[in-house]
Amino acid sequence: MMLKPLMSSSMLAALMLSLAACGGGGGNAADDVPTLRRGISAKVDTLDPHKSSAQWENIVIGDMMIGLMTHGQDGKPVFGMADSYETDSTGLVWTFKLGDYVWSDGVPVTADDFVYALRRIQKPEIASQYSSLLYLIKNAAKVNTTELPPEELGVRAIDDKTLEITLEYPAPYLPGLLTHYTTYPVPRHIVEQYGDAWIQPGNIVTNGPYKLVYWRTGDQLVSERNPTGFAADQVCFDRVVYFELEDQTAVENKIAAGELDINNAFDGARQAELEEKFPGWPRTTPSLNTTYWSINSSQDVFKDVRVRKALAMALDREFIVRNVLTPGFEPAYSMVPPGIDNYAVERPAVAWKDMPRAERLAESKRLLEAAGYGPVKPFRFEFIHRSTDDNPKAAPVAQANWAEIAPWVEPVIIKQDTKVLYARLRQSDFQVADGAWVADFDDPINFLYLLDSKTGQQNYGRYANPEYDALLAKSNAELDLKKRAEIFAEAEQLMLNDYPITPMWYQVTKNLVDPTLSGWSENAVDQHRSRFLCREGMKAE
Repeated sequence: MMLKPLMSSSMLAALMLSLAACGGGGGNAADDVPTLRRGISAKVDTLDPHKSSAQWENIVIGDMMIGLMTHGQDGKPVFGMADSYETDSTGLVWTFKLGDYVWSDGVPVTADDFVYALRRIQKPEIASQYSSLLYLIKNAAKVNTTELPPEELGVRAIDDKTLEITLEYPAPYLPGLLTHYTTYPVPRHIVEQYGDAWIQPGNIVTNGPYKLVYWRTGDQLVSERNPTGFAADQVCFDRVVYFELEDQTAVENKIAAGELDINNAFDGARQAELEEKFPGWPRTTPSLNTTYWSINSSQDVFKDVRVRKALAMALDREFIVRNVLTPGFEPAYSMVPPGIDNYAVERPAVAWKDMPRAERLAESKRLLEAAGYGPVKPFRFEFIHRSTDDNPKAAPVAQANWAEIAPWVEPVIIKQDTKVLYARLRQSDFQVADGAWVADFDDPINFLYLLDSKTGQQNYGRYANPEYDALLAKSNAELDLKKRAEIFAEAEQLMLNDYPITPMWYQVTKNLVDPTLSGWSENAVDQHRSRFLCREGMKAE
């Protein structure tokens, strides 16, 4: 797909020449435009906030679109389109007062834009992978399944500047959730005029500090400052170029050539080497990010919990973390990462966490034999893994770990383009698969809801346990945060004992950042909006 550029071919040529000449933010050329050049780790499929589900797409979307709340420089929620909010005594009704903001075509941003957007993401024809994230809004699940009409969704515009959201249950984490792109407004007048093409350069209008002007799939996207956008008067860079860089060698070559300012990933096993090669560039900090491998319990071969448990026990997380992964990663024996808010209880974990590896392997073999496998009936399965980050290096270790169970255990590993792998996950088209989850907001429910049977596409292995679902529903009705955390722990332990997933490691953020950039703030949600970034000697105009 190639989306049409905003400008004529001659203007486009001038833009490309300017990009080549400026070298990113402050060259000496007279026609230089202060430019920030960001590497993102995969190809962009969509910039529609209701259809995206990718972290690398969020880097672009979050520069252009602003919700009721937005991320501050430290990654914490701050006011965006909203100037204030209040809740009623039940904690169910939230009322937001909007500030005076406009879309990039001068049309005011109103409460109706949010009503339209929150109804739109629940439309079945939108097929949003994230619609279930917003099921906390009253009637959202029933609207999504057409059991109720969109008008019954718990959102209404009291007037142009006042939006009311009614929830199914109290959610103290709502301000954090409202920083997520699924909750962003979309310009109804543009969406209805252009349909799916509303995100194309030349059609798109935005309410954030940047606006898309160019998009060549497989290469780069370009946004330029939107003068009327949120916080546009505070930005240093008039232009942001996003390079779709999946190959780490290409990333390093661009840095060496002075053609890249930021990249959102690096080979963690080479961190010391990269620090020597590019002093001050590698940046890491603990993050709310769990790598977990899904086991497709909807397939006959994996319906037996003994099989799922055997695969989980055989994996040597400690060796992988110590010898393969980025320094700072930690072995994971539970789904919810450490450091998350609202989970101040003794954390659940698999019972064999501290069992010596030889005993783990012996138990794995016993479980598979009990399930009917052995020399006469070998156990063969396929593990697909992402093509990016540290994952290709971890996969052969996992293959060797599983093969250690017995000679008749025959794992096959297959590297998949990251975008393709996640598409297969959403379609439940796999046996065992690599994947990860980065917190959308700082609360345990954001991880635990992934295994709820009602979640849909993001419950990759189609795990379904009524008792687990009931515990999550119970947590939603609990106002006492301590009791709520205890319910979460009970639910997580139940799920871990079922082995629909096998947690592998907790991650640190990994970015390469030019040390001459200012405004970069390490944070656990790994959000770094371009509007905060500047370069030594520059200032916002």
